[in-house]
Amino acid sequence: MLLTGAVVTAGALVVALRRLEYEQIPRAAVLSAAFFVSSLITVPVGPSSVHLVLNGLMGLVLGWAAVPAILVALVLQAAFFGFGGLLVLGVNTMNIALPALLCSALLGALLRRPGTNGFVIGALAGLLGVSLTGLMVALSLGLSDPAYSVAAKVILATYAPLLLVEAVVTGAIVGFLWRVAPELLFVRGKADD
Repeated sequence: MLLTGAVVTAGALVVALRRLEYEQIPRAAVLSAAFFVSSLITVPVGPSSVHLVLNGLMGLVLGWAAVPAILVALVLQAAFFGFGGLLVLGVNTMNIALPALLCSALLGALLRRPGTNGFVIGALAGLLGVSLTGLMVALSLGLSDPAYSVAAKVILATYAPLLLVEAVVTGAIVGFLWRVAPELLFVRGKADD
């Protein structure tokens, strides 16, 4: 599982860096910092805890640039606070970045349509991003060793309350950006391919 995560993340990172446009770097840095800070605020849920993921938002705003932005934030978390760790960096990045890319691919085009409700698209991105991340984390644990299957089920259950919070937060942010700066939501050029 660790090797698969590392290979998938390395491949996605190569594609993302080739598509990265210079003007996306400040936006990617801001969202990487937001992801880093929001993940430090954890809420206990049963035997585990949850935090905002914001990968749906990152997918809608950054497209492929979400991959290096997520990777940088996870490296900083591992280096400064020991969260996750460097050994599982590939799997963690894969589990967060792939749903971000899927949100960009599935929902990004909807933001370009006239009359779009930014809050609804953002809420859908929040729901999709977190639910896929929860599913991928559970699958990563379950496929690593059958002994982790109970932990995988518990982790998956802890993501349920996070879905609603993430949907409201992402919906509010995307709705606000849609009204004041919709150009920030349009992933264009090479990042949109």
